[in-house]
Amino acid sequence: MREPESLRDTSASSSPTDVYRARADRFQRASTALDRTSARFANSNVALFGGAAVSTALGIWRGGVWWYGLAAVLLIAFAIGYRRHGQIDQQLRRARALQAVNAEGLARIQRDWAALPLRGDPSIPPDHPFASDLDILGQASLQHVLSSATTPAGQDRVKAMLLVPADPAEILRRQAAVRELAPLIDWRDEIQARGRFVGDTRHGYLRIAEWAEAVPWLATHPWIVWYARISAPLTLLLLIAQLNGALHFAYWLLLAFVNLAISLTIGREASARVDAIAERYEVFAAYAAIFDVIVSREYQAPLLRDLRERFVVGGQSAGGRMRRLGWVMPWATMQRWYFFPIIQALTLWNFHILAVLEAWQRDAGPHVRDWLAALGDAEALAALATLTFEQPQWSFPRVALDVGTRFAGREVGHPLLASVSCVGNDVAVGPPGTFLLVTGSNMSGKSTLLRAIGTNVVLAQMGAPVCATALEMPPLDLATSMRIRDSLEEGVSYFMAELRRLKLVVDTVDTARAPGRRPVLYLLDEILHGTNTRERQIAARAIIRHLLTMPAIGAVSTHDLTLADDADLASASIAVHFTETFSTTAGQRVMHFDYQLRPGLATSSNALALMEMVGLPLPAASEV
Repeated sequence: MREPESLRDTSASSSPTDVYRARADRFQRASTALDRTSARFANSNVALFGGAAVSTALGIWRGGVWWYGLAAVLLIAFAIGYRRHGQIDQQLRRARALQAVNAEGLARIQRDWAALPLRGDPSIPPDHPFASDLDILGQASLQHVLSSATTPAGQDRVKAMLLVPADPAEILRRQAAVRELAPLIDWRDEIQARGRFVGDTRHGYLRIAEWAEAVPWLATHPWIVWYARISAPLTLLLLIAQLNGALHFAYWLLLAFVNLAISLTIGREASARVDAIAERYEVFAAYAAIFDVIVSREYQAPLLRDLRERFVVGGQSAGGRMRRLGWVMPWATMQRWYFFPIIQALTLWNFHILAVLEAWQRDAGPHVRDWLAALGDAEALAALATLTFEQPQWSFPRVALDVGTRFAGREVGHPLLASVSCVGNDVAVGPPGTFLLVTGSNMSGKSTLLRAIGTNVVLAQMGAPVCATALEMPPLDLATSMRIRDSLEEGVSYFMAELRRLKLVVDTVDTARAPGRRPVLYLLDEILHGTNTRERQIAARAIIRHLLTMPAIGAVSTHDLTLADDADLASASIAVHFTETFSTTAGQRVMHFDYQLRPGLATSSNALALMEMVGLPLPAASEV
């Protein structure tokens, strides 16, 4: 069978930027053309309906069957045009969504955070060991980079994968799936575009699963179903009989009054249950479309094949079942019509609709939660594949137990920096009993290096590519102390906040001694700022000595070169540094950083130079 054009693989011979720009332009042109077509259909439909109304009026006024014939022809043309107009508008929505998808792809590559919507829940769990320090969630974060997941299920799954590392076997399965999906630009764009039509709030999709799994309400009121099935045709039959003169008493009114009494009592609960589902009827159709995209292909990666199988139950696809529910929804919305009370009195309409919904609930409901979970998995993998496509210079890491307890990467860069401004460095951290000591002056790149290490570890253990030309590491738990915040509201000083954070790091490292636990990678940036120099030096040395005895590897950045004066720490440290250069331009002193890592301790500082550059008074020469 010929695959739809929107789902065919697209060759990515051009750069990702060129591909996105060309696709955004193409869908923009399509949107413009469809918008014009939609306007023409809108105008012609108004003219057709108006013509039908005028023809009917002339037929009533002047007589003549041909006026009514003309009105009928115009109404048929209107119906056809109205349906076609709806199809054009759907195509227009899709084209606009695809244009936005590719425009956002450009923004992601350029790391233009202001132009890139942040999707998903950015809240950080309390006392998480690394999320707040490494820009994992929130604005300008890894979550932001992976915001191509557009449904709430996908967004929640991406967040879970960012916060909880996978085991090596699962990482390999994900990597194979991501590699397969990376070149499927049309497939991934279609998932993103259709996900925008879900229009669901965060966790709202879980309410759908809860409804699907709940005990059907009518199961506890079986009598009302039978009464509605008998009452509706009997009421209509009695009404027709009276209208035809077969009955001289309005027996149907007696049944209608009984129906109204039922509707105003037990029927209120039925109406509320129908409304709770009916308000989401567009969501079911949108989910059905996404499910159809996922099952439209045959996959090679075992993880993708397993995911596809989860969308087919008993030989029926999840998309087909969800679409059938979507077809019922317009009938459920009849409760909002002005003349619905008449329909309800004659037919007990809401009970019939609820019976159909609950029949679907019994048949498909047990599978809905797994369908949504599988959708989350598929979207998360698609988001990682999008990252892979957008960053072709990145590589897939090797995360395995046999590489030893050592993080080793070539040209490791910070994944949140645009490629044009990202500087890579060869970095090695470990084995246990050693630590990477990173020194250098202000703004030289020490903190960025530590965050580059940490964020790449997070990506590696998601199954994603990393910002490096090569990376090997064992499975690791992360613990960081880098971005400390005091709290006036809680009465916590900066120093106490830092102590609490360091305690969390130490506790995380201590748990690594338990059998079966991963070794820990700790990242400490300028620890113990909030106390005097002497006590800071003593405390920092004590903490690092303790960490060196644990099954852990780590990196410590500092301005304090005296850390290396301690004999034990000096022998355990692997010293590297960043530096700066100065030049004079138009009489102004200018500082330059190349962000290249060099061996050994830093030999320069720039605090006084920075003071001079911003115009602060300098100390006397005798004080320096």
